[in-house]
Amino acid sequence: MEESFTDSLLQEAFLRSILYLRSLRNRARVAYPKAIQRLDELRHPLPRKGLDGMAILSRLDEIGSPATDVATRGSRPGHAAKVAPSATIAASWLAAVWGQHAFRANASVGSTLEDVSLQWLGDLLRMPENTAGALVNGMPMATFTALASARHALLARVGWDIEANGLHGAPELRVVASEDIPATVLGALSLLGLGRHRIVTVPTDRRGRIQPECLPELDPLTIVCIQAGNPSTGDFDPAAEVCRLARNAGAWVHVEGGLGLWALAHRDFDTLTYGLNEADSWATDIRVWLDLPQESGIVLVRDTSCLQAAMSGTAVLAADVWAALLSLGRDGIADRIEQSSLYARTLAEGLAKAGYEVLNEVVLDVVLISLGSVETTRAVINMLRADGATWCDETTWQGRVAMRISVAGLASGKGDKGLTGDVEGGVRMIVRAAEKVRCDTSPLSIFNLMEGP
Repeated sequence: MEESFTDSLLQEAFLRSILYLRSLRNRARVAYPKAIQRLDELRHPLPRKGLDGMAILSRLDEIGSPATDVATRGSRPGHAAKVAPSATIAASWLAAVWGQHAFRANASVGSTLEDVSLQWLGDLLRMPENTAGALVNGMPMATFTALASARHALLARVGWDIEANGLHGAPELRVVASEDIPATVLGALSLLGLGRHRIVTVPTDRRGRIQPECLPELDPLTIVCIQAGNPSTGDFDPAAEVCRLARNAGAWVHVEGGLGLWALAHRDFDTLTYGLNEADSWATDIRVWLDLPQESGIVLVRDTSCLQAAMSGTAVLAADVWAALLSLGRDGIADRIEQSSLYARTLAEGLAKAGYEVLNEVVLDVVLISLGSVETTRAVINMLRADGATWCDETTWQGRVAMRISVAGLASGKGDKGLTGDVEGGVRMIVRAAEKVRCDTSPLSIFNLMEGP
């Protein structure tokens, strides 16, 4: 009787999931207020007696499903919602039923899937042979783990056991980074006990790239942080030159890869990525390019022992990552990167033709534009985000407030025809929002003129 009821419950969950996915085609980008208000029905004391599975599933679906935002699923400008690949969802369901831990010390299916996924990723991103890696909960944790590995390695070289002795009395480490240091790096350094006063910042050029000739004298107690994808402009630091200088001095180079590290998967971007694989550690986001449903990141370290010392185990999304990689294949991932780059460049050209200033040289997935005044730019961003446009946000670049548009993984379809349709929709959406903001703010001057002195 129990097995029959479990079968029925899982079948019901499957049917409700299918109906939810089909409903996305006709859903509003943001949940209606009435649906949000119904969430209060979930706020009640824990009952004395538990509910049966069907009642729980029904309550979750009928109250929770309508209150989800389609926009948070990665909807793109002028396009329908993007749904995670069926293979990824199916693999996630099956792995959830397994209920297995994926710790690397355990020879379970989870750890095997993680090992295989990391081997594929290391090969795809052209990492040095025998590079160690781990799947972790998001980009911040990937950065933290990579820099923890660096801390361990540099202190071990001078005879200090950080795990046994801690930081008190340890030789002082120094961090060198560009003046556009990412928030993920700052957060990780703070947690690692390497505060902001230990950071030496280096000037960047007009594209946001670190200037190697401005690096201070490096030494074996220095961690140099470079970027594959500046947070504002999306541009790449000159990795080869920085790595050469660091290697000669015995310093450690960490690459904050964000979304940009994935450019290594496409040979057309070799001029951007040249030298990245000469670093010592890398951190990158894995969710966006693979359409994964949860935050996830990858940490890669050249020295296996340093990574093992920095972390005890991992237990995240192994089946999801494995299925997503297997579903897309090398060509599918390379196509996504190529199409997103073409989308970004074409979007920038369309906005420039519409009279808006493009502030960056578009190299991969980021378009940086000014919509005029600070007030107008902010108002347009707020309007678009209120409508569910998760692909744009505000940034300050070289003293100017700008709209940052990230199209990583959003471009779809092959060929210029399908891509042009997406771009035109994105341009129209931004232009209409800007025109509405101007119309809402311009009448005052007209009335003043009509009133006369």
